[in-house]
Amino acid sequence: MNKKVSLTVATSDYDHVRDFRLGTVQAEGIEPTWLTMDIHEIFSRFTFHREWDISELSFAKFVAQVTKPDSDIIGLPVYMSRMFRFSSFYVNRKSGIKSPKDLRGKKIGVPEWAQTAAVYTRGWLQHDVGIPLTEIDWYQAGTHDKGRIEKVDLTLPPGLRLTRVMDKTLSDMIETGELDCVMIARPPRPFTRKHPDVVRLFPDYRGVEEDYFKATGVYPIMHGIAVKKSLLAQHPWIARNMFTAFEQAKNNSLERLLENSISVYPLPWVTDHAEKMREMFKGDFFPYGIEANRPTLEMFLQYCFEQGIATRHAKPEEIFAPGCEVSVQV
Repeated sequence: MNKKVSLTVATSDYDHVRDFRLGTVQAEGIEPTWLTMDIHEIFSRFTFHREWDISELSFAKFVAQVTKPDSDIIGLPVYMSRMFRFSSFYVNRKSGIKSPKDLRGKKIGVPEWAQTAAVYTRGWLQHDVGIPLTEIDWYQAGTHDKGRIEKVDLTLPPGLRLTRVMDKTLSDMIETGELDCVMIARPPRPFTRKHPDVVRLFPDYRGVEEDYFKATGVYPIMHGIAVKKSLLAQHPWIARNMFTAFEQAKNNSLERLLENSISVYPLPWVTDHAEKMREMFKGDFFPYGIEANRPTLEMFLQYCFEQGIATRHAKPEEIFAPGCEVSVQV
């Protein structure tokens, strides 16, 4: 009897991963020990200490590390989290910001320069709105907690102004008007508490995001999967076998969403919504692999290079393990 390869995997608890994590779906030849923890703890411990073999990772932090000349990790084209991010622009009404063009010359805060959500929104400001990033005063601070730091090395573009604030939070500064805008994945506290001065730049963000997808084919990837190269040096077949198992677990999850006889999710009309998303995305509305995601991957890699996060302008095929280019439909 052949002995399976034991390895450790760390991810958050997603429905599209659960069948793999619980053993309903298995990767041939692999015995995983699965860790589920706070997502920021997973990112930090893997980035600084590589405490497990395979890890969910912020896509921007992954790109920062995988493009290094001596990188010790590679990716699987498996995407743990995806979200459109036009909902993540929050402005102070007193700043007089009515449209994206009004952000030129303003003070804008981000939790980290290498936060994935902010990479997409900054790239959109630069390329679609036409505001050079050097024409904004940038500030970095924790969203709700003071003292948040960058976790990867950066090479900021010439002329870019980034001030790190350790004794205040983005929530504090958008409420007082010290910042005109914050671009963050989680709503600032004054917004959730209905502060009259803190509002979304795009109240109808859903419509903006749908139009953006129809125009670009880009469905932003937030978190990916990183693998230690040392693991694949010993067992190169692990990459494809893990990819196949992640794919099967995801397909099972989508089937549950589309099941119309009984809903396993406590949300009205979830099946109807899933059907509409399948129509909008022309099939798989959470695709893995490279080819189905090429517009998103190429845009993000360009943005990471332009914003000083990636050390080089990489191609999608360079950041993922060979043999996982195409998603397997089952």
